[in-house]
Amino acid sequence: MSQAIPRDDARDVVAPAGRFRVYIGAAPGVGKTCAMLSEGNRRLRRGTDVVIGFAESYGRPYTESLAANLEVVPRKTVDYQGARFEEMDLDAIVSRAPTVALVDELAHTNVPGSGRNAKRWQDVVELLEAGISVISTMNIQHLESIADAVEGITGVLVRERVPDWVVRKADQIELIDSSPEQLRRRLLHGNIYPPSRVADALGNFFRPGNLSALRELALRFVADETEEEMLDYLRRHSIDKTWETSERILVGVTGAASTDTVLRRAARIAARTKGELIALHIVTGEEPPGASAKLDKIRSLANDLGARWEEIAVEDAPSGLVEFARSHHITQIVVGSTRRSRMEELTRGSFIRKVLRDAAGVGIDVHVIARRSWS
Repeated sequence: MSQAIPRDDARDVVAPAGRFRVYIGAAPGVGKTCAMLSEGNRRLRRGTDVVIGFAESYGRPYTESLAANLEVVPRKTVDYQGARFEEMDLDAIVSRAPTVALVDELAHTNVPGSGRNAKRWQDVVELLEAGISVISTMNIQHLESIADAVEGITGVLVRERVPDWVVRKADQIELIDSSPEQLRRRLLHGNIYPPSRVADALGNFFRPGNLSALRELALRFVADETEEEMLDYLRRHSIDKTWETSERILVGVTGAASTDTVLRRAARIAARTKGELIALHIVTGEEPPGASAKLDKIRSLANDLGARWEEIAVEDAPSGLVEFARSHHITQIVVGSTRRSRMEELTRGSFIRKVLRDAAGVGIDVHVIARRSWS
């Protein structure tokens, strides 16, 4: 079996090789295979030469009916560790040379010994290289940049992954959507898994909270597919950290000088990420003289910037700030640089260091903004 196709070479292959369409779903059972087969039938009616390279019906009558009118390239039978498996026959499809091949489950791992590629996405790259257009499917949890976040949200290990660059090279990416309630009903009615697996699935992967978070991840990816950096924050997600399905920016504000600079910078971060902005004032009894009037101006500015204003009273400001962020699913904290001298930091402790330490423990990024003035 060959090694994975080198990234740079494969990038060159995918771009000019032909049309590539991917249907993405938030979870199993949303209807990706049906969408792929329906598109195949539509193109067949238009006179396009379409074949099924691989489609998994799982015995569902409606899915099988959609495949009935389409030519199927026979699968390859493989014996592995005493069991018999069926895999897509890549060489047979290339030899048949259709205009369009329908290839289900882009993230699938091929049975060892079934061909030269370890992953089905590598087979798809070869089809595209051969000038064959491909329509494929995958669930959002198999996207490499999102897989770790999904593991954290669902507690389910994601073993099969597709590199982001493969999906982003698609000419068309389409989300196949379903509400969590509808998906759970389909599962309960036996339309996704066999009856023996339903109860376990409902209590684990298919919990409403999981499905809502996965759906939001899928929506964000499809909406922002051209933004190379939009998913970077997901790589740091784990089960005991905040769910990073949408950006929520928390800025710590006081009556100190240059807080307006910090607030405006936080507003720009929120605008770039299309995230919610929350301005938090922590009352500790340590406000400098004249801070009240300045704080009124900051609150007015926060309102102008579209920020939500919050106030809490705590004894330990760094811990209070991070605890508020954790409990409100904040993804980024913005604070101003410290006004304390080195001696004050040694005797009273560093606010910034405490925030950085506590925030790291719950997986929240921190931006420290330089203050332009200390007057």
